[in-house]
Amino acid sequence: MSRLAILDKSKCIQGTGCDFICGKYCPVNRTGGECIVLDEKEKPIVDEGLCNGCGICPKRCPVGCIGIINLPEELKEDPIHRYGKNAFELFRLPIPKEGKVVGILGRNGIGKTTALQILSSAYVPNLGHTELDGLKEQVIGHYSTVTLGEYFKKLYNKEVKIAYKPQRIELIPQIYKGTVGGLIDRIDTKGRGNELLKELGLYALREREIAKLSGGELQKLAIIATAIKDANFLFFDEPASFLDITSRIKVAKLIASLAKEGVAVMVVEHDLATLDYISDEIQIVYGKPAAFGVISQSKSVRRGINEYLDGYLPDDNIRFRDYAIKFSGAVERSVDQEILFEFPALEKEFESFKLKINAGEIRKGELLAIMGANGLGKTTFLKLLAGIEKPTKGEIKGVNISYKPQYIEPIHGTVRQVLMEAAKDLFSSGWYKQNILEKLNLKNLLDNDASKLSGGELQKLYVAVTLSKDADVYAFDEPSAFIDVEDRLKVAEIIKDFMIKREKCAIIVDHDVQFIDFVGDSMLVFKGEPGKEGHVMGPLSKKEGMNEVLKMLDITYRLDKETQRPRINKLDSQLDKTQRSKGMYYYDS
Repeated sequence: MSRLAILDKSKCIQGTGCDFICGKYCPVNRTGGECIVLDEKEKPIVDEGLCNGCGICPKRCPVGCIGIINLPEELKEDPIHRYGKNAFELFRLPIPKEGKVVGILGRNGIGKTTALQILSSAYVPNLGHTELDGLKEQVIGHYSTVTLGEYFKKLYNKEVKIAYKPQRIELIPQIYKGTVGGLIDRIDTKGRGNELLKELGLYALREREIAKLSGGELQKLAIIATAIKDANFLFFDEPASFLDITSRIKVAKLIASLAKEGVAVMVVEHDLATLDYISDEIQIVYGKPAAFGVISQSKSVRRGINEYLDGYLPDDNIRFRDYAIKFSGAVERSVDQEILFEFPALEKEFESFKLKINAGEIRKGELLAIMGANGLGKTTFLKLLAGIEKPTKGEIKGVNISYKPQYIEPIHGTVRQVLMEAAKDLFSSGWYKQNILEKLNLKNLLDNDASKLSGGELQKLYVAVTLSKDADVYAFDEPSAFIDVEDRLKVAEIIKDFMIKREKCAIIVDHDVQFIDFVGDSMLVFKGEPGKEGHVMGPLSKKEGMNEVLKMLDITYRLDKETQRPRINKLDSQLDKTQRSKGMYYYDS
């Protein structure tokens, strides 16, 4: 049995009262062995060769910093990279293919970015030998009998060209100085830079300093910069992040077109609709976040995504999740409870932007979903409801609202302290532990410093804080951002269940069409001219609202027969043409 011992050193802190309890209770240590010892920093190190997998040390550790994982024997031959002793390990690699988009699907913290960095030569893998630096000759030899051997040989001999769009686009201003136009002109080997700047709405920003771009603008710039490079292999790490729904579709069409030009494209993405739309093949990454990740063999797009949702890989006989992720299909829930909140017609005028909102109402247990391009006033509307902004016309009266903002910042204190302050007496209830802490996977993070959480962890904490407060209306601005597929639908389910059972109502702004389709009962669709004027269609039924959104995006939806998840029809397919002729962009319920 191959075995991993994982130590979270951030949790292993002196003064927690553990007194090296893991080593004292280890049966190997008690019989004179040295399975668990302390390093020079007084942190435990587990010898995986001596460990018998008894599982005592994880149970005894008071802060939950040790994990012992038994792996299938066949993985012993497939280690690709390990970050150190008792640290994360990646097994196997995805395979780029010329003329195709290979989609990579998996949870956060499971090795997707690591795989892309290895394939793009950001660093050389150590093949699991943590005591050695990665050696190029060793990697080539390891893969000498398979396709990747030739790939790495050409990569390390610089016979192929790589373009890589990183996940952390916020670091771009630290690397590239100057203006948008200056950067594009410097690297535009295909002569398409200005064309793509116009297509993605950045041409007017050619003279703007890169350091002054928003997150969405930085993302689009990074995508364009990758697309215009003279490269054989293109890697995109989470290209949909920070983008509104309109931009996501434009970017998806751009990335798909690059593969048709004959280059190999690989995309890591959590937005299922986007990944489904652009991919020719899917490779799943499974395992345990922060512990290990395994890359599956290549699958067709439909089969790959459906197997991921099911949590079971039949070809490998691997069940990597003990539950299936389920969609509700085309069910449109009728909410006939009494009205909980009525908002009046509102107007808000800024120096260069004007927003008009129709009057509307929300009932107990209802979830009002909001979609539209960036710059049309969606966030402004939530701020008006929350009292952060004051309307130019109209008045919000008598609403007790709990508001999760779009842009979240680290919070000081432990996760436990933050939640106790928000939830008060509710924190100690069984309901809170089961429905908030456990479902949002926050239970094991309670003693962590909130300021050091990852983007996805911080997002889930903010959702929990918002739900912890006593209110009638709960407003969420982009709750799916930075969160992987599994947790996105968990968040949607938690919010929906909370509103129904507690007879509250929610207003949700998000750019993930599948998230909105899953959670929404009714809709507001924002239209207008970004940055200048925004107005609202609705409130509409979900079917009416989604049809309007998809028509605006020029795409049609169908339901997957097996999972009931919504899928984007291929442009000009028979089903696409049929639905367009009927004006039915959203699937028929």
